[in-house]
Amino acid sequence: MSLSAFSQKMAEIRGFVTDKKNSEPVIFTTVFLDGTQFGISTDINGYFSITKVPAGTYTLKVSSIEYQDYVEEVTVSDGQILTKRIELEQSNVQLDEVIVTGRKAERQENVEVAITAVKPKEISALPSVGGEPDLAQYIQTLPGVVFTGDQGGQLFIRGGSPVQNLIIMDGLVLYNPFHSIGLYSIFDTDILKNVNVFTGGYNASYGGRTSAVIDVSTKDGNKNRVGGKLSVNPFTAKGQVEGPIKRGVNGAGSSFLFNTRVSYLDETSKTLYSYVNDGEGLPFSFQDLYGKVTLASQGGSKVSFFGFNFQDQAGLSEGVNLEWTQRGAGAKFIFLPARSSVLMTGSLGASDYDIAIEEESQNPRRSGITSFNFNLDFTYFIQKSEIKYGIQYLGNTTTFQTRTPTNQIVDETSNNTEISGFVNFRLVKPRFVIEPSLRLHYYASLAQMRPEPRLGLKYNVTTNFRAKFAGGIYSQNLIATRSDRDVVNLFAGYISSPNQVFDQNRESVSNKLQTAYHLIGGFEFDLFADRVEVNIEAWTKEFTQNINVNRLKIYPDDPTFITEEGTSSGLDFLIRYGYRNIFFQAGYSLGFNTRFGPVGDGIVRADDASASISEPIPYAEYNPTFDRRHNINLLFTYAFGNEKSWEFSSRYNLGSGFPFTQTRGFYENLTLTTDGSTDPLTENGQLGIIYSDLNEGRLPWYHRLDLSLKKSYDLNPNSRLEIIFSVVNVYNRENLFYFDRVTGERVNQLPILPSIGVTWTF
Repeated sequence: MSLSAFSQKMAEIRGFVTDKKNSEPVIFTTVFLDGTQFGISTDINGYFSITKVPAGTYTLKVSSIEYQDYVEEVTVSDGQILTKRIELEQSNVQLDEVIVTGRKAERQENVEVAITAVKPKEISALPSVGGEPDLAQYIQTLPGVVFTGDQGGQLFIRGGSPVQNLIIMDGLVLYNPFHSIGLYSIFDTDILKNVNVFTGGYNASYGGRTSAVIDVSTKDGNKNRVGGKLSVNPFTAKGQVEGPIKRGVNGAGSSFLFNTRVSYLDETSKTLYSYVNDGEGLPFSFQDLYGKVTLASQGGSKVSFFGFNFQDQAGLSEGVNLEWTQRGAGAKFIFLPARSSVLMTGSLGASDYDIAIEEESQNPRRSGITSFNFNLDFTYFIQKSEIKYGIQYLGNTTTFQTRTPTNQIVDETSNNTEISGFVNFRLVKPRFVIEPSLRLHYYASLAQMRPEPRLGLKYNVTTNFRAKFAGGIYSQNLIATRSDRDVVNLFAGYISSPNQVFDQNRESVSNKLQTAYHLIGGFEFDLFADRVEVNIEAWTKEFTQNINVNRLKIYPDDPTFITEEGTSSGLDFLIRYGYRNIFFQAGYSLGFNTRFGPVGDGIVRADDASASISEPIPYAEYNPTFDRRHNINLLFTYAFGNEKSWEFSSRYNLGSGFPFTQTRGFYENLTLTTDGSTDPLTENGQLGIIYSDLNEGRLPWYHRLDLSLKKSYDLNPNSRLEIIFSVVNVYNRENLFYFDRVTGERVNQLPILPSIGVTWTF
């Protein structure tokens, strides 16, 4: 709070910019004092703070291409803090063109390395697959993001596995954000306000993961009127209602939002897509429930309470079933002290996640995680620069039960506590931006303190050409329970704070953290009157220590958890073009991923029967299952007709094949008892699998084309009807989804799926 003493020498003009129609914050829009150098962009909360303003009278302006300009004369005196609440009216003027780089001022004043800010309108530019565009589909189009087709929950971001991605919703940490059918996330597009996707090099305000961050912010309910949305299509049905609970003045009041979505593709596909799976349809279904209540004051402070329940079921093949449930509740607040220049934000919440897979040909697996986390942040603005600092707490309990391929029982329960603090400073000058930050992360369960310095830089060579860099040190405690032996794996289980971790020499390691270093550099430039935006980034991530379940565990005394290390690097290109009624985006990623860890199948054969279990574990370099060398994404949208009421969208993805471990043969796995009571002549063992060298095979290339055509009818100023025709996998490409090693049964991903949907917004 002592920092705010500086600002009392001059005035500060601050406040919130909101949409007059629904009171939602207007983010990333410019607020400035006309005729001066004083100005700043609003943040994710619609908040702005113009500091160090000399006493006097000024013309306060707010400018945005989507809203009518706001102009007001304001007078401030020395030491005054003037708080404004600005409501913008949407523009009635039809824009002749769409400029994709409307955020140029913001891009010049922020490092923005390896980050993409996603708004609901950008998600809606995607083909409306099954009638509903979704965040899961949009993230898959970003450079550096590798996904395994229609298989949900499998996002590998710049060399990191899914467990190395931090997923946050309104400050609450979540653990599985994607449904088994990869078209849908748990975040319905209509509840979203903004999504920040960090593919690496993120600052010290984020921690506990070594690869990437997906930070989701949801919107509040409409404070002015009751409204909602209903939609139905062959894939899903959805309903949303929102409105005021109690109306106030100057932005005060309370509101609610309730959203529910259900998938019934497992039933409709038997009739509509009877050509799929021998008439058995597509065995996927999910149910999502989300609710939120917001209480706001006149000064802009507010608190929101939210709760959710997400469920997912998938039948991968005969006798192979997976299901998971994720539920939780939380609160998020914004507090603006009347006599202080510090903006306080915070959140707290708890969640419970449980997943299980039953397989007749392999051992069943079950995992769960119960989690609680708390965050408190302070932000202080110094003209266009800012200081942000805060504290964070996370506690969880993880459980995992399974058997190894050699029939050894794994039953692990762990408790984990993490406490961290950070400080982030962003210095903005006309030519450059410097963003150093430091995180102190204490893993109480492991009694380890981890200092993590990070740095971001940007140099504005010209107004249209910028060079940038980011790097830092990262760590995490959470471990995945996926098996590299699965050709395709939907099982997303977790373990934290393992009691014992061993290295290649079977020696216990004192440092049980997973650690990584990031280095990212690149260029961004704008062309042709800002209609074209180009971004090029080269990156590398050095995973100095990963911890995995020991796939070679044979005997009870063998290590359950072992260390690995690896390197991931690549080059990403992104080009975006927007002019009038056309939008085009193209992305290409070149990636190289290697790991150094245990190989082989752990079976002692006749030619190495003399090997001792005390000898070093056989390690070698291999390519992990997500090592996709080439990945291309193309997105095109075209609006036409009277008042642009027709919209055509297309999306194409091409990716090279993933590595996988081939099957060499089978054997009878007979477990011998220590008392000699097992009779190998009469007793039957389980079917054991002999594997080839780790990930020496490659799956076929993946490619898919999706198209959609949407017609909109404006029924009145607050009501719109949309009819959407879409086709998934237009040319019916057979992409691999699941393969049973024992029976040889292959299940392909989505076939050609035409659909028609109707959406009514009111």
